[in-house]
Amino acid sequence: MRRSHRLCPVSARLDPQTRFGRPSDDGRRTPQRPLTRMPTAEFRFYEELNELLPPLRRKRSFTHAFDGTPAVRDIIESLGVPHTEVDLILIDGRSARFTDRLRGGERVAVYPMFERLDIRPLHRLRPKPLRRTRFLADAHLGKLARLLRLLGFDTRYSTNLSDRELVASSVRERRILLSRDRRLFMHKALTHGYRLRATDPPRQAEEVLQALSLHGAARPFSRCMSCNAKLRAIARDSVKDRVPLRVFKRFRRFMHCSACGRIYWRGTHFRRLEQLVRTFRAQSYRSRERLSDQQSASRGTRKAHPRV
Repeated sequence: MRRSHRLCPVSARLDPQTRFGRPSDDGRRTPQRPLTRMPTAEFRFYEELNELLPPLRRKRSFTHAFDGTPAVRDIIESLGVPHTEVDLILIDGRSARFTDRLRGGERVAVYPMFERLDIRPLHRLRPKPLRRTRFLADAHLGKLARLLRLLGFDTRYSTNLSDRELVASSVRERRILLSRDRRLFMHKALTHGYRLRATDPPRQAEEVLQALSLHGAARPFSRCMSCNAKLRAIARDSVKDRVPLRVFKRFRRFMHCSACGRIYWRGTHFRRLEQLVRTFRAQSYRSRERLSDQQSASRGTRKAHPRV
């Protein structure tokens, strides 16, 4: 006959010392201390920051538990949002800094860069814009780097820098770091960076111009797409032996890169690039029109601080 086993609670099968505590010096058993609950805070992320969260946490409030009294910056980054994406934090309705600590029970609202709201009395967490707009692209953005150079932006690109070296170069050279790697923007030393969403290089270039409001700063065909140095006009006679004869006979104007020696002229490739620049400028015009319409619609309304 098959023998049956009765199921019993897990606690009944535990070692008595585990259930009732270990014996003290006088032989008595002391009960274990009850487990303490971890502190929690309620979080809400706004606008494009939701793209960095899991779907179930987007555009809604959620509770998050933590250990000890961490800085609010550490919790925000543990949730997947780099500090370089954040411009304003409100804790219980009050403006906070990255270093402010959580103790439990707080309501935390996290905002990206504001374009049309006046938040001057609050703690803006992003550093002031750099005087000169210069970029540092990671190893996966070579085509984007060439397009930004085409548009006249000083863009450094290297395939042999580690993450730490990229961050250090960005800070030392005061360049805006460009990457699609979210973890790269978690480095505390990083001050200026933009995480790209698009994967297609032309769309990435337009995304950078749009996000940083750089359409008016573009100076197309002023930099070498290969080495990033500035282009200079060069006398036609001096390039006669450096370009194909058919090119020399057909074109009158040439540009020269003094760093790598490349010669540029308005050939078929140039016309394709010119069309790309026109596309960027048309998109810029449409973006300015949308912004103007939004400002007109909101004209006469009182500016207010964002609410949790």
